[in-house]
Amino acid sequence: MTRIPVVVLISGTGSNLAALLEAARAEDCSYEVVAVLADREAAGLDHARAAGIPSQVIALGDYPDRAAWDRELAAAVTAHEPQLVVLAGFMKLLGAPLLEACAGRIINTHPALLPSFPGAHGVRDALAHGVKVSGCSVIEVDAGVDTGRILAQRAVDVLEDDTEESLHERIKAVEQPLLVEVVSRLTSAR
Repeated sequence: MTRIPVVVLISGTGSNLAALLEAARAEDCSYEVVAVLADREAAGLDHARAAGIPSQVIALGDYPDRAAWDRELAAAVTAHEPQLVVLAGFMKLLGAPLLEACAGRIINTHPALLPSFPGAHGVRDALAHGVKVSGCSVIEVDAGVDTGRILAQRAVDVLEDDTEESLHERIKAVEQPLLVEVVSRLTSAR
């Protein structure tokens, strides 16, 4: 079975990346993580390094401007010829170079039930609004902020004593298998 090449972009601890890598160990897995890129020296890169997967930091501060960084990120991703690009906790908006190079092949996770609570603080915003149900979404990335086509969602009840941290941890527990499910489905279809 030929596995579909996937590039994963991260900014933090890499818990979603770890879930993708764990699932990729299965003999019948439809994808292979061929590279992991980060916008900073992130703890999640250790998952890639431990698995022997090429990893690279492309820090915005290392480039003269955002346009140069956007071009470098696109070049670094496309060098691995991915059929799918997964933003797994990647906390930067993608610029036109990558969006154009990989149009229709970039997905992202978000810790809220979109279209509600887009942006960097979905969990905090949901709690502040007083919702009784939140959750996570996996979307196709477009040029907007969490505005892409919704591919899958899972609900998570908000408990009376939830903090931003406790709710986010419960959301991550359903987000990780959901992301693996969506990546598997998309790569099986290719």
